[in-house]
Order: sequence, then C-alpha cells, then structure tokens
Amino acid sequence: MSVETNPMIGAEEVQKRSELNNEPKWLSDLRLAALEKVESLELPKPDKTKIHNWDFVNFTQDLGQSKVVTAVDELSADIREYLDEDATGNSLIVQDNASTVYQTNATELADKGVIFKDLATAVVENGDLVKKYLFSEAVDQDENKLTAMNAALMTGGVFIYVPKNVHVEVPLQALYASSKENGGLFNHVLLVAEDNSSVTYVENYAAYGDGVKVANVVAEVYVGSGARVSFGGVDTLSEGTTTYIVRRGHVERDGRIEWALGQMNDGDTVADNTTYLIGDGSFADAKLVTIGTGTQKQNFTTLIKHYGKHSEGYILKHGVMTGRALGIFNGISKIEKAATKSHGEQTERVLMLGERARGDANPILLIDEDDVTAGHAASVGRIDPLQMFYLMSRGISRTEAERLVIHGFLEPVVAQLPVESVRKQMRSVIERKAQR
Repeated sequence: MSVETNPMIGAEEVQKRSELNNEPKWLSDLRLAALEKVESLELPKPDKTKIHNWDFVNFTQDLGQSKVVTAVDELSADIREYLDEDATGNSLIVQDNASTVYQTNATELADKGVIFKDLATAVVENGDLVKKYLFSEAVDQDENKLTAMNAALMTGGVFIYVPKNVHVEVPLQALYASSKENGGLFNHVLLVAEDNSSVTYVENYAAYGDGVKVANVVAEVYVGSGARVSFGGVDTLSEGTTTYIVRRGHVERDGRIEWALGQMNDGDTVADNTTYLIGDGSFADAKLVTIGTGTQKQNFTTLIKHYGKHSEGYILKHGVMTGRALGIFNGISKIEKAATKSHGEQTERVLMLGERARGDANPILLIDEDDVTAGHAASVGRIDPLQMFYLMSRGISRTEAERLVIHGFLEPVVAQLPVESVRKQMRSVIERKAQR
C-alpha cells in the first residue's frame, strides 16, 4: 500500500529503509502497521481551517546524504546562520535534510546517564527505552492520516532521556535544516524526564535553498513526578513548505512543563500544542508568538487538559498578520471531572496590519468540575490609526512605524519566554519578518 497519491512510498520501500538502518523488528512492524492505515484515516480537522486541499503527500524522501563535520565552523554558512553560537554550549545536534552532520555532548551528561542522540541511533542503541515511550501516551500513531504518516516515515529527530533526580544544567539544542526541493521532512522528537529531574531543550526548524515541500513533525514530551521541562522552539520553514507540527506533553504529579514557541514559518502551517496534566499539582505554561506574511494560512491550536487535582494551565499567544495572511488562534482549557481546585487561564491577541490581513482568536473553556477557577481573554483588531499618526508625525516612515508596532505587540510575550536563547532568536526572526 502506498501513501495516498505518492507511489514512491510503499510497504516495500518502508521495509527496505528499516532494514538498511538496522531497526529492530518492533519498529519495522510499527511503521508498516501505520502505513497500512494511512489511506483509511482522515486528515486532522483544525477548527475554522480547511486543509483538505493542502498537499501533504507529494514529496520525495530521497533527501540525499549530507557531509558530516567535526566542528561548527565546518558547517555551511546557510546552516550556521541559524545557530546561536553564544548559547550552543557543549550539547548540540545538527541535522541537515534529516541526516546528523554534527554532534557534541558535554562529558558530564554521559556520566549522569543522560541520553541525547539522534533518534535513528537511539532506536538501535537504546531500543527498549524508545519503545516504552514512542507513540504511547502523548500521541497516538492512529490519531489521523498525518500522525500515521509520521510513524511510517520518520527519519530525523532526537531522543532525550534524563534519569531520575538528574538536573541538566546546560540547554540541549537541535537544529533541523532542510533544503531538498520537493523533499519530505518527517521528524520525531522524544523527550523523557524521569521523576525529580530537569532539562531545557531548544529546537530550530530552518530552511535554506529551496527548502522542503512537506514538513511533518511530532514531538512527545514525558514529564515525571516532580520533574521540570522547558521546551523552546523556533520554526522558520520556507514559503513553499506545507507544515504539520504536533508538540505534546504528558505531565505527572507535581511535574512542570513550559513551552516557548516562535512559529515563524513562511508557508501554510497547522500546529497542535497539547498538554495533558495527568498528576495532582501538575503545571503547564504555553507561550506562542507568530507573524503571518504574504498569503500564508496558519492554524495554531493550544490545548491544556486537566486531569489532576490542583493542576494549573496557562496559555498566552500573540500574533501579527500582514499582507493577505490568515491566522486562526484556538485556545482550549479543558478541566475534567474530579480535577478539583484546578485553574486554567488563557489569552489570545491578534493584530492585523493591512486591509486584507485576517485573524481570529477563539478562547474556549470546557469545564466538567464545579470546584475550579478559569478565565480567558481575547482580542482581534487592526492597528490604531492614532498610533501610526503619532509615530509618522515624528518623522518616522510608515514601514518603520509598522516595524515598531510589531515589536511592541509581541515583546510582552517574548520577554516572558523562559529560555534565554529562544528570546534572542525570536527577536532576530521578528526583526527579519517585520522588515518585509
């Protein structure tokens, strides 16, 4: 069976790739089972965005072989452009078109039992750990057509494992660069923080050259009891890339996860950021900023689902739409029955620059328990003409005035992002997009 209309991706090809990479039988079986269901499963249905005519299936997985280097300076200038060299530290993985081309780890990580390696290597060397968590509680491989495709075709990505009571002081960073014309990038990130551990992970998705045609990305984050995870992400994929990205968290008792996401792709994007607060006293904070340009269409859904008592969930999203861009911001706080004393709070704000830009903010509270607190706020509007008049009356051009307004609108969220390197990168990306 092939993936929809793509005859190049069939069971024989998937099996061949699995054998070539010396994957264990359980993973080969998982891939083939997922592939078998692709054609019968439906596309995801993000609220207020129709994606049935988006092209997620016409691509090649032949991304070529990239040159492995031993130093950051040996990476191509196109890739180094996206590295924050002041923050790379001693723990960095760089993948170019899904191939690992550079990796370095702080010596103390291995001494503490921390695993930080590309997923393909981890499957072979740490198969039992990967099997325990891959497509388990956070993401179901049969959830929809695109998650099944990820399960069947994933090639790039990393595996992070932090043992119990271990605190990783240096941020772990991964850069996923892509340039293959008509390529399909299928990444999977698996992060596990055992009880009472802590880790910060920062990832970048970047395009150079033509960029890939399809990006299908899944991240699963498992936070043990009393553990803390800071997850930062900056996405800057190209205009010709259709992107589906899922980032999910599963948080146990007194665990904490912080999401700091800058979703700055130039192409059509569907993004799902969901956190399951399973244990009592669990906590989630999800922050997102974005700028829409040109004619791109974007849908950002952030869901925090409360199961544990005394759980807390916070959502804060700011977006700017320019040109003819369309942005849909869905925020959902869902408090389940018996999740007493829980609290959910969310804010979505959208600023539209230009008469043809469109934005929509949809805060949703779904409450099945009485003894809880929850609140929401949302605003969608165009730039205040008086603000523009004031700035331009001081000799500032309209373009420069709009740039200042964009920075001012997004900075309240950027300033609160919990990862310093993400804040720095976000300000740089905002400046680049604001000057268009």
